[in-house]
Amino acid sequence: MSDSYDFAVRRDDMRDTSVLESAGADQEIDDGQILLEVDHFSLTANNVTYGAMGEAMSYWNFYPASDGLGRIPAWGYASVVNSKAEGIDEGARVFGYFPMSTHAVLEPGRIRETGFTDVTGYRAELPAVYNEYRLVRGEKDDERERLVSIFMPLYGTSWLLADWLNEIDFGGAAQLVASSASSKTALGLGHALQVDFDSPIETVGLTSPGNLEFTKNTKHWDAVVTYDDLDSIDAETPTIYVDFGGNAELRHRVHSHFGDRLVASVAVGIADWESMVPEEGASLPGPQPQFFFAPDRVVKRNADWGEEGLGERLAKSQDRFTDRSREWMEVQTGSGPDAIRESLLALMDGKVPPDRGISVNP
Repeated sequence: MSDSYDFAVRRDDMRDTSVLESAGADQEIDDGQILLEVDHFSLTANNVTYGAMGEAMSYWNFYPASDGLGRIPAWGYASVVNSKAEGIDEGARVFGYFPMSTHAVLEPGRIRETGFTDVTGYRAELPAVYNEYRLVRGEKDDERERLVSIFMPLYGTSWLLADWLNEIDFGGAAQLVASSASSKTALGLGHALQVDFDSPIETVGLTSPGNLEFTKNTKHWDAVVTYDDLDSIDAETPTIYVDFGGNAELRHRVHSHFGDRLVASVAVGIADWESMVPEEGASLPGPQPQFFFAPDRVVKRNADWGEEGLGERLAKSQDRFTDRSREWMEVQTGSGPDAIRESLLALMDGKVPPDRGISVNP
């Protein structure tokens, strides 16, 4: 088999994976296109969400596959190995949204000093935030790149969520309860609320007994309790629930515990993708859950502040969080399709410790 490949999963069963041979560096490109060799990308719970919501949120459409297969996108770095796009030179390094493949073809438009927009025809109707690519300047810093790949998409969601929650005054809540509090996106929310928004609300993180001490020691939450101790949280306080896990049983417990004191229920990630849907006939007390979609918030803040204004705010906050994360996170690296598969399965099975980030060289 060729060293060039596309990694794919069955859309209806992400545990069923395939490695598809591709033309790689030998494939032809059209005028206006560039061919990139993917250097490395991160794998996080975000990628599980992309697969679980592939149909509903059109994630399968960024890099199409056939025969019921889907190519889960990932955030990472790549180098231009062939260019027929004026303004993009061979050898340029690019950060952005790539397939889990050795190579990718993009069509740059709106080329500027800092990056470009992919204008491939079929991607025009997809969320614009995923079509933006950054040109990387300066010497390569492998350690920093891997951290950026892990945290940029996650922390972007964290910060945009904090910004939205602050804008709506948390729906009138006096406390925020978050599931999967040890997850990187959840920790990012706790950090953003503390550092960028001056702790406007009491935050409580829910986690498993095994992650309790770790989550407490990050100091990103005002309080941390285990799922078994949910009943110890004051049920009379107006509360907003932020669901980073997607576990239907836990969601039902939270809604039942707070009852009419639950002012809002917001779903952010779907790490527990196999238990998203409750058993048929199960009723959910309290407010109807709503899904927070970060790209919509990007559109709003780009209109308010401009792309550079939003980018500067995000970059400064993410740098602070990345530096803080060095106190508690280790980056695990791997190579090849076996590493991709094993990492995805570990993420789906909840076997990746919260103090570990995954970076893969395809």
